[in-house]
Amino acid sequence: MKLSQYNFNFQPELIAQYPELKRDAARLMVIHRDTGKIEHKVFSDISSYFDEGDRFVFNDTKVFPARLYGNKERTGADIEIFLLRELNRELRLWDVLVDPARKIRIGNKLYFGEDDVLGAEVIDNTTSRGRTLRFLFDGTQEEFKQTLFKLGITPLPRWIRAEALPEDAEWYQTIYAKNEGAVVVPAAGLHFSKITMKQLAIKGIDTSFLTLHAGLGNFRKVDVEDLSKFKIDSEQYFVNDKTADEINATKDNGRKIVTVGTTVMRTLESIVSTEGHIKARDGWTNKFIFAPYKFTVADAMISSFHLPQSIQLIMVSAFGGYNLTMQAYQEAVENKYRFGSYGDAMLIL
Repeated sequence: MKLSQYNFNFQPELIAQYPELKRDAARLMVIHRDTGKIEHKVFSDISSYFDEGDRFVFNDTKVFPARLYGNKERTGADIEIFLLRELNRELRLWDVLVDPARKIRIGNKLYFGEDDVLGAEVIDNTTSRGRTLRFLFDGTQEEFKQTLFKLGITPLPRWIRAEALPEDAEWYQTIYAKNEGAVVVPAAGLHFSKITMKQLAIKGIDTSFLTLHAGLGNFRKVDVEDLSKFKIDSEQYFVNDKTADEINATKDNGRKIVTVGTTVMRTLESIVSTEGHIKARDGWTNKFIFAPYKFTVADAMISSFHLPQSIQLIMVSAFGGYNLTMQAYQEAVENKYRFGSYGDAMLIL
């Protein structure tokens, strides 16, 4: 498969700028791989496709307010930083992106908030755009984190909306988010409401949770035609014994595993054994899935509608089948489905 094969007639106005007021009111396209049938439903219908003993697997990572605006010392020049990950808690070192990067050098000090309540010093240039900052703060680690996140803004992708609203702090987060560390929301999970989760439980459909801290690599542009030469950024994951045992038991009992989003799919395919069981593990994965690929864990997959030539579309089409997935995407465009994190959903059976 080549990158150019993942293009389709897409109109940018189909990107949803705001979520549905009710999470489970989003539209749901259902794709049947065995027959090629495509259905048009509502996300609240999701439980009707599964039975008692089936299991949904969710990513419970939590998005933190990663975008900060500040000023450079002396010149007062406006600076935007994007927090990528914490490198050292005791030293308060963070890996960040800086914009504009060309104005920032090692040794520069940056200040954030009223009365420069939070300062930082650039101590390393890690990439052409990236930097390592040491935050300067007199107080406990808890006070520092509270201050940092109070100043931060929800890292809403620019292609959705130029400026984040206060409401995005809730909108751009799954209702079951628990473990802080993501700068990108696992968007397929945004469609689940408390009512939806209750419907699954009433029907006897089980749920499990793992953590993969989704990073900006999810939005990285695929810049090579030969997909085998593309490398994606590593992301940290955590899968405990309970989750591994639950998924393995479900598989052994002949019931279905449903992955909620591409982050869950990548995690499970990164830790599955040759016998088809997954192993509890904490680690990092840079697994890039593209056709042809043999999936060994999931029986069904829930996804958002992704942009042309994106990492996520390439993975989804590997699971759904290239021809059927691209047919479904063209049908989504024709029927004005909403694309992106705040858009509609697809279920692949």
